[in-house]
Amino acid sequence: MSTSHPKIVSREELKHLAATWRAAGNFITLTNGCFDVLHVGHVRYLHAARELGGKLIVALNADASVRALKGEGRPVMPAEERAEILASLSDVDAVLIFPEKDVRAIIREIRPNFHAKGTDYTEESVPERDEVEACGGRVVIVGDLKDHSATEIIRSRPIPGPRTS
Repeated sequence: MSTSHPKIVSREELKHLAATWRAAGNFITLTNGCFDVLHVGHVRYLHAARELGGKLIVALNADASVRALKGEGRPVMPAEERAEILASLSDVDAVLIFPEKDVRAIIREIRPNFHAKGTDYTEESVPERDEVEACGGRVVIVGDLKDHSATEIIRSRPIPGPRTS
């Protein structure tokens, strides 16, 4: 994958990093999402995930899966730009853009100690919970109450028209 940021990694690079980090005694936390139009709720959520300890990996939905989840007109920003923004955050150790509808395969590949999800979930409602537990990990709900939403931010902003000078 060609990228301008070293924290944006391929699937193979991520497997290698996870093995290296684990061998060094680090815990691994995985989180995932669309992260379309990064907002303060995302930042707080990622910081809380980081505070679980060890290394934080963000699995980022590819453009097609964002469209399938959020509808036409999404994502607002392409995956490569969303990944670069996430990779620039000090709480994030690695970013992987993934095409699948969920992160079950990634969980099997890297076997995270923690799978962090936001407060719009409960431990029981996390779709990948069974996979996390089968791999010896734990689902953890982190972040503040979900009162920020990229969908709402986009919906509440007027669409700018052509500029006239």
